[in-house]
Amino acid sequence: MREKVEAALAKVRPMLQADGGDVELVNITPNGIVQVRLTGRCKTCPMAQQTLKSSVERIVLREVPKVKAVENVSE
Repeated sequence: MREKVEAALAKVRPMLQADGGDVELVNITPNGIVQVRLTGRCKTCPMAQQTLKSSVERIVLREVPKVKAVENVSE
């Protein structure tokens, strides 16, 4: 499943990088929660949570049906 999640993140990464940010996969929990870390400008952006849900999570859920949610972990 990790490879599928990485492939899904690769699809959203160019959009984030265009704004000076990025996303990295931290962990996938046994219950299907994908933990990511927003980096660069995304880390401090006031719209980061909205970007996470409307872009990152939407694409990951579409590409990897076993995933239940995507959450940002700060450290």
